[in-house]
Amino acid sequence: MSGGLAVWPVLAQSSAPATAGAAQVNANIKAPERAAMCMACHGPQGVSQVPSIPSLAAQPKTYLENKLVLIREGLRDIPAMKGTLEGVPDTELTALAQYFSAQIAPKASTAKRDLQSFQRGQELAKSALCGTCHLPDHRGRDQVPRLASQHETYLRNVLQEYRDNPGPGRDTVMAAALYGINDAQLKDLAHFFARSP
Repeated sequence: MSGGLAVWPVLAQSSAPATAGAAQVNANIKAPERAAMCMACHGPQGVSQVPSIPSLAAQPKTYLENKLVLIREGLRDIPAMKGTLEGVPDTELTALAQYFSAQIAPKASTAKRDLQSFQRGQELAKSALCGTCHLPDHRGRDQVPRLASQHETYLRNVLQEYRDNPGPGRDTVMAAALYGINDAQLKDLAHFFARSP
């Protein structure tokens, strides 16, 4: 990442509300050198402080490894990350995935809960069988990401992206699972997952 790109998220973190909770360090695992670059945007120990940027902490290791490889190879287009992983060897990507997956998960959002939206999201998550792949507590597993305690804004954006723009580097199963779900329902799902511990 060029120097200019690395600075703005750090500045944004200082003024952004810490809706995902403060980062807690898992001292049992040492951060790889390149982890500092990731934390410039994704927050201390991978707990994002910016609503549009996902937390990496406690994401499944296999999921993180897969995404890092897809981004490095240009198969997953994330403009803010373009070029940041170019030439990074697999061993370093594995070390990053291991580090962030071992960190303590962010706390569920403490922002005010809209009870009706939360309940609609909870019911929709059940009827859409989200817990089948993401596990009943939505902590994720293997190549399936953690949804619980992720930022609501990020969740809403990525769910809409999966529904409307399925493309390279995106899971086609998710595109099918979200087919027919409207914007209001996506908002309810995001509201529910963000407030799930």
